[in-house]
Amino acid sequence: MTPMPLPDPKQRHPIILPDGTPHAGTVLLSEAISHPNFSVGAYSYASAFDPPQDWASRLAPYLFPGARERVVIGRFCQIADSVRMITASANHAQDGLSCYPFPVFDPSQMAGFQPDTRDTVIGNDVWIGYGAMILPGARIGDGAIIGAGAVVRGSVPPYAIVTGNPASVIRHRFPKPQIARLLSLKWWDWPTELIARAEPAILSGDLDMLEGLAPD
Repeated sequence: MTPMPLPDPKQRHPIILPDGTPHAGTVLLSEAISHPNFSVGAYSYASAFDPPQDWASRLAPYLFPGARERVVIGRFCQIADSVRMITASANHAQDGLSCYPFPVFDPSQMAGFQPDTRDTVIGNDVWIGYGAMILPGARIGDGAIIGAGAVVRGSVPPYAIVTGNPASVIRHRFPKPQIARLLSLKWWDWPTELIARAEPAILSGDLDMLEGLAPD
């Protein structure tokens, strides 16, 4: 298998159609999002049938600049259409007699009022399927697959496949020893040229070959 070059990590639209035009519905998020509360690793992309001007608002509509939580997305993630991240700012206080957010209507109290400040963290090489919803404080491990329409809360283990509402683990992609080897290799952090060389091993599932290419 001949390795293919990786897309230019500074190119907003990484997919070039056969007629030479860029596919407007797919973007590298590191180039499409400048929101101060977003951190996105290289090569992670999102797709939409109706591509927005503001990808940050499309993915995380409750994440406001200056909020105390962040969305952190690793490298080589794949995010399908209609995925939403319901971040911590969307949460209401639940320790009183009502969940009604009285302070948000008073400018003098609004700035300091945020009952939930948990970050949303998505690891590397995570595939999030169509219409999945990621709830406040979710932490998704490297290599996980989030099924279409899943509602994710809490922690998702590395290389787990989760589906349903609430999302639950239906199985792991690989046996535990293989997962441990992959997490040790962290191929997504390798130099770009080495990842390109390792592409045949990654695509064919040849872990021995991948380990043989690992940097010293």
